[in-house]
Amino acid sequence: MAKQQTIASPITFKGVGLHTGAETTMTLYPAEPNKGICFVRKDLPSPVHIPALANFVNSTDRGTALRKENIVIYTVEHILAALTGCEIDNCEIHLDGPEPPIMDGSAWPFVEKILETGVITQDADVQYYVITEVITYSDPKHNIEIMAVPADEYRVTVMVDYNTEVLGTQNAEILSIKDFVPQIAKARTFSFLHELEYLLDNGLIKGGDLNNAIVYVDKKPCEETMRKLQKAFKKEKVSVRENGILDNLELYYPNEAARHKLLDVVGDLTLCGKRIKGHIIAKKPGHRANTEFAKMLFTRIKQEKSQAPKYDPNQPPVKDVVEIMKMLPHRPPFLLVDKIIYIDDQSVIGVKSVSMNEPFFVGHFPGAPVMPGVLQVEAMAQVGGIFALSTVPDPHNYLTYFLRLDEVKFKQKVVPGDTLIFRLELISPIRRGIVQMRGEAFVGSKLVMEAQLTAQIVKERND
Repeated sequence: MAKQQTIASPITFKGVGLHTGAETTMTLYPAEPNKGICFVRKDLPSPVHIPALANFVNSTDRGTALRKENIVIYTVEHILAALTGCEIDNCEIHLDGPEPPIMDGSAWPFVEKILETGVITQDADVQYYVITEVITYSDPKHNIEIMAVPADEYRVTVMVDYNTEVLGTQNAEILSIKDFVPQIAKARTFSFLHELEYLLDNGLIKGGDLNNAIVYVDKKPCEETMRKLQKAFKKEKVSVRENGILDNLELYYPNEAARHKLLDVVGDLTLCGKRIKGHIIAKKPGHRANTEFAKMLFTRIKQEKSQAPKYDPNQPPVKDVVEIMKMLPHRPPFLLVDKIIYIDDQSVIGVKSVSMNEPFFVGHFPGAPVMPGVLQVEAMAQVGGIFALSTVPDPHNYLTYFLRLDEVKFKQKVVPGDTLIFRLELISPIRRGIVQMRGEAFVGSKLVMEAQLTAQIVKERND
């Protein structure tokens, strides 16, 4: 199983944002396992963290923007593509402005520094989203289609057709994400001349420069247009070369436009929140379609994560109630976990059979017995306690104490005859005895309760 990765040390970039024109310093920081990728606006009185996830997408006009409350970060796709292309799972991206620097319009300046700095392998398995069936998105009005099909690796195929003399049909493909760096990272962003005029007239590319964008001349420019371009790009002279590119910028590849579209697809699909194992096929992709597809994948990941664990009562437990009592100090009637059916270094699954003989049903409630929510949380905490104590060599000498509860939600009532299945997953590595876990409780296939729990392992008992 592949291990998660982060960068070896902080990396800083400085430059202007393509659309805002704002001078920005962006620093990448290593992040702990399972933290994912997160943007942090450091220029505000209180720093704002915006996770690189599809549910934070705010707009896709000429780039992908993320928003949390009233704070926006524009044009995130290039740095996200660089991180995914370098197979970085965990990273904090600190910004002192609203937009990452555009650099040369590609992912290469970011990739180059990441490779120079180095990558650290972390002690946590990569979390893949494995494509097991065909998933499709289509926009018939704009003739856009994106499809994901099963494959052993993350493959991407892009097909574009601009129906112009200077830039017609182009294709680009990578057979593995490992091909991103040598084949895709240097592909620069591009625009058509007619689009460029509109963007300049409306102040939408304040950081634009002939050195960070390819401009395809799809119409014969008039003298007024050429003067406007000279002024905007601070050039004494602007000309059209034989290859149909404005000024003297040379293409790295004949199909550089399609390669950059593939770069955008990789960057935007990073927002699904997991590494992808499957083949993405995109026809005429753009940021809106890319992010809509990322939202589809993000929703599927969330739904699959919330599916109940499989429980076979015929299988022997990992820990039965006798073994549980050797670890936990709880005793009936306050021992609220019957067995542990799964445990590893990141998660635990426990079972509680709810009987009418439970003493709390006497008063909660006569004639309509319902398990109190506070006891559902306690049962979940006891399962988490088993996980926490399993991380120390002599668990019988330790206790776990609750420190905090967050995001507690009760979805369905729990009644006598129900079998509660608790699944808890570690949110971050255990440090100084502090354990943070996300828990879910199921009855059958239904999610009945969820919460985030924080506890501390304390050495108290001695042999």
